[in-house]
Amino acid sequence: MQSDHKLKVYSITMITVGLVIGLGIFRTATDSAQASLNPGIYFSAWILGGIIAICGALTFAEIGSRYPNTGGYYQIFAYAYHPALAFALNCVIIISNAAALAGVALIGSEYLSSAFPSWQLSDNARSMIAIGSIALFYAVNLSGLKISSRILNVLMAIKIGILLMLIFSLFFPHYHHPVPVPIQFPEWNGDSLSSLGAALIAICFTYGGYQQAINFGEEVDRPSHTLPRGIISGILIVLVLYLLVNIAYVKVIGFEDLKSAKGVAAIICGKLFGETGQYLIALLLFFAVLAYVDVMLLTNPRVMFAMSRDGALPNIFKQQNQKNVFVASLSVFTLLVIVILFFANTFEKLLGFTMFLDSIGMVFASATLFIFRKNNVEPQGANSLYKMKLFPLPTIIFIICYLFVTYTLIKTRPEMALTGTIVFLIFTGLYFIFKNKKS
Repeated sequence: MQSDHKLKVYSITMITVGLVIGLGIFRTATDSAQASLNPGIYFSAWILGGIIAICGALTFAEIGSRYPNTGGYYQIFAYAYHPALAFALNCVIIISNAAALAGVALIGSEYLSSAFPSWQLSDNARSMIAIGSIALFYAVNLSGLKISSRILNVLMAIKIGILLMLIFSLFFPHYHHPVPVPIQFPEWNGDSLSSLGAALIAICFTYGGYQQAINFGEEVDRPSHTLPRGIISGILIVLVLYLLVNIAYVKVIGFEDLKSAKGVAAIICGKLFGETGQYLIALLLFFAVLAYVDVMLLTNPRVMFAMSRDGALPNIFKQQNQKNVFVASLSVFTLLVIVILFFANTFEKLLGFTMFLDSIGMVFASATLFIFRKNNVEPQGANSLYKMKLFPLPTIIFIICYLFVTYTLIKTRPEMALTGTIVFLIFTGLYFIFKNKKS
């Protein structure tokens, strides 16, 4: 691939922002408010979520700098762990990503239905709308990376524009909730820590996704320079936007009302622009979710390609057409999302399952940095190597926080944790079955 066609810092930054900002920020504020005992815990959780994201961004920036490869998220597991563990982890992450994509697509269909309340759509009807949006961008991605990147830029502008409108409401006090929300630093005890952990489940879902940008390793211009700068710049943009948007939610809607609010972004825009504006924003938010769909369909097939290249999946998953599209990998991942939507057709059902699997993947992925540093792994011919300052503190903070989220999920949603554990064990067993058949 020629240098002028490779992804540069701006492209990686926008891809990172697109990976993180789906429609989660337009939905999970309600979930995190419900889990928070008071506004102090609510904002503490969102700030902690931002700190976790920065620590994760720093960690994955160095991982991507040291080991840049297409399908890099798979490659770091393949290098650092036993092949059976690497295979199981990557299959679990692919399922987690598919479930997350299904959940975000459902949020988009919820906003679309709020734009046309007379439709009175059922959960099954919303699922069909979500499936339709996924099928649309399956066709778009078959056209190749270049076309998908152009569409991504347009849809990203829609999402950022809506976020800026929400932040804009902060400058109009007469639209704010009549009862001021006192924000006090919480007294930390067992109950408040449990509340913090429960709030972090939805918040980590909202912040997650930036680590997938390392999958573009071989398509990035000077990856040791570009990947860390692009990933860190992207997550810092997201952090500032998320904090300002959450202040707007609490200021305009009120903390107690936020716990039961439906379509929080549309509510704020309705106060600013009236009923017509509320419906218009709800419609635009549906189109905004397409950017997230596009990015997820762009990145996950590359993981399956890398697994096929190393013999962990059949050879068909590494085949490309004339437009350099991994057709089989893209098709199977899209089918997986659709199947998940059929079995779990509400966002709430998907969140716990997704975050348990995602937490496992995050802990194991970030821990590979210790192995890379120990073995002095770095790309050949690199102009510069990004090395995180204050190592290992950011990585340790990241791992501890995600273990805290995992513990909270086991405690509060044991059935989802059990399901996730069974899925992990099944894929571990499948690895040995495939290996024995090859032998």
